[in-house]
Amino acid sequence: MTSPRSGNLAICILVLSTTLGALGSTGHPAAAEDWNVFRGPSANGIAEAGTSVPTEWSREKNIAFRTELPGQGWSSPVIANGRIYVSAAIPVDQQSDAKATEYELTLIVLDAKNGEILKSVPLMRQTAEKSARIHKKNSHASPTPIVDGNRVFVHFGYQGTACVDLDGNLIWKNRDLFFKPVHGNGGTPVLVDDKLIFTCDGAKDPKVVALDAGTGKLAWEVKRPNDAKKKFSFCTPLTIVIEGQKQVIAPGSDCVLAIDPASGNVIWELFYSGYSVIPKPIYHNGLVYLSTSYDTPSLLAIDPTGQGDVTETHLRWSINKNVPHTPSLLADEEYLYSISDDGIAMCVDAATGDVVYKKRVGGGFSSSPVLVDGKIHYTNESGETTVIATGPKYKVLAENDLGERTLASAAVDANALIMRTADAIYRIEE
Repeated sequence: MTSPRSGNLAICILVLSTTLGALGSTGHPAAAEDWNVFRGPSANGIAEAGTSVPTEWSREKNIAFRTELPGQGWSSPVIANGRIYVSAAIPVDQQSDAKATEYELTLIVLDAKNGEILKSVPLMRQTAEKSARIHKKNSHASPTPIVDGNRVFVHFGYQGTACVDLDGNLIWKNRDLFFKPVHGNGGTPVLVDDKLIFTCDGAKDPKVVALDAGTGKLAWEVKRPNDAKKKFSFCTPLTIVIEGQKQVIAPGSDCVLAIDPASGNVIWELFYSGYSVIPKPIYHNGLVYLSTSYDTPSLLAIDPTGQGDVTETHLRWSINKNVPHTPSLLADEEYLYSISDDGIAMCVDAATGDVVYKKRVGGGFSSSPVLVDGKIHYTNESGETTVIATGPKYKVLAENDLGERTLASAAVDANALIMRTADAIYRIEE
């Protein structure tokens, strides 16, 4: 869950193409092995070819380390240069999280091999006056950090955004975009060239904004073109390239916008019925796929080659049963894979929308799945991971239980899974 998760961080808390070029890579592209952004280097939850992680584990088996974390947060771990980065909200007065009203919004840096906490960098104070009520499945630190070359971008939704160097030294901070949230923060930014782009979908005046990545100053903002009854959403945008033109796909309540990241101009828009949108869209085989989230989610397949209002012209198919409110989708070859919040795994023909299978996995789900070496990892909120094989037949390969609550999405570091629970970070490795 960016999770958070990017995650339903609202009522539940809250595929890109597989090339870095389609991500709109920055001036400092990550090394191929670095899982430096939410859902990995190509932002689709798929580990690079040749990667292999354990299929089986428990609290006693294939655990390289377990490190307790201070405070609380559901940002998903990212890895770069041998370090793990997560954010956390740490109570100022050291009370229990349940009673705290003020927090230090903090970046935590760990050694990726041994789990040692290397740095804890307070970035901004969340005061009692601005400490909005959040959903029980949310946290005050749910958006996932971004590591880009020698910079780390750390976002706390309506509280603000900061950029630091790899040693935690502040480069800039922007707290000018405060808005009234509903259920807290959630969506993670995307970095496209010199723009850091994220949604500000709160109680009113929903919009998409871009900050200058070098200075933190506002570069542009785009207001949502519709007047949704429930305006709040928590979606992490998607970056794609269509015929040489970069597009930032930004779903929100009742609409999705495709925006030119350089100018902020809207390329196309499509309208639907849905709010509290959380799953990050994916781009696969020429189509954008997204969930409309609450109340009754639909899975939409959209041709992103249009201009203007494409609601009647570029929607290729939709389905409206067992669609996730919170976890993001996966795509591999001709299939889409998803897990609903109530534990229904679904495989769909990506071209037609025909359902290939539906199977009950069990449990409640918020984190987004990862795909490694032909194996899909679905982790439920109790910390149980069901590993299944890709393909048109539902085949369970393993069931693993950490026994700790988790809403964050896993990351992949070489041949290890990095997983965040409510209390700790795990490195799962043979």
